[in-house]
Amino acid sequence: MALRVQIHPSLDEIPADQWNALVAGDYPFVRHEFLAAMEHHDCVGERFGWLPRHIAIYENQQLVAAMPLYEKHNSYGEFVFDHGWADAYQRAGHRYFPKLVCAVPYTPATGPRLLARPGREAALRPRLLAAARQLGTSIGASGFHCLFQTADEHAFTAKDAHTRHDCQFHWENPGYRDFDDFLTTLRAKKRKNIRRERRRVREQGITFRVLDGSTATASDWAHFDRFYRHTFDDKWGMATFNQGFFEEVGRTMPTSVVLVLADLAGECIAGALMYRGDDTLYGRHWGCTAEIDLLHFESCYYQGIDYCIEHGLKRFEPGAQGEYKVARGFAPTLTRSSHWMLDRLYDDAIERFCAQEREAVADYMAGIREQLPYQSQP
Repeated sequence: MALRVQIHPSLDEIPADQWNALVAGDYPFVRHEFLAAMEHHDCVGERFGWLPRHIAIYENQQLVAAMPLYEKHNSYGEFVFDHGWADAYQRAGHRYFPKLVCAVPYTPATGPRLLARPGREAALRPRLLAAARQLGTSIGASGFHCLFQTADEHAFTAKDAHTRHDCQFHWENPGYRDFDDFLTTLRAKKRKNIRRERRRVREQGITFRVLDGSTATASDWAHFDRFYRHTFDDKWGMATFNQGFFEEVGRTMPTSVVLVLADLAGECIAGALMYRGDDTLYGRHWGCTAEIDLLHFESCYYQGIDYCIEHGLKRFEPGAQGEYKVARGFAPTLTRSSHWMLDRLYDDAIERFCAQEREAVADYMAGIREQLPYQSQP
């Protein structure tokens, strides 16, 4: 049966049930509902430099492979930093933008990127990559970048691409009975410190509500949107999500949403938004309107660990960066991305850079592992 490739500037052009049938493991961020909600509420588009160019491959009108793809005219919201590459191109009098990026905007969470019908990945993934490169050539893109891939996908794409590595800090759950069971695996000093931090939050009168998309109300989302924006205001950043997006995702993906809200004397003062897949919890956003000692650690990390243990999730990925997570039981974990430079201008220099970066990341992770707080290191 002949395959037909089509580029879609809107995810709504692709049937949601067909797209979601290709998403393995209930990974929330490439579900049709999540990506489409960003388009519906202007979280992507010209304002932020993420122009949808989703690739779909059809066989007899049925979607058999797909790729969330964006034309980028900046490097905002990618979390795999290539500003040095862009600067080198500019200094040499060449254009680095546009480029093509296969990723989930503003979401540094490892997951599937090359979506294909189960059992046909080996045949369909090359078609997706070829379509991306062909599109990149047609628009004059400097390159095509696939970010935060699974190890399986990266092994497939690494053959003819530059490989970049980075480090995040993830928590693993081998089957703890409760939070105290987890604490028994830590060295005494670290265990004592975590208990002190959690006790300090309770002593300040903070209580928590853990909601999903079905139980969170419009008022709850209004509170969280205010916290989220406050974080960006404090950091001179740019808030890309909004209340409309949060409410839509809560409505269309209710079981994937985990909203932790903190209350003080009847007033909602802070919140952390997480998402869950089949076996993983993903921490994404946080904000507060009152400065409470240690509230960030409790809301964003300890509440997440509690949730994973209670619901039998195997791991907790709380987002990028943050060495302070190590003392709280999070271990260094490798992340991967693949990069194809279409004009080959700096291919040799980029490959040398990537090799040196991979070596530096390996050395960094080895050093961090020596600082893990566990009595018997995992």
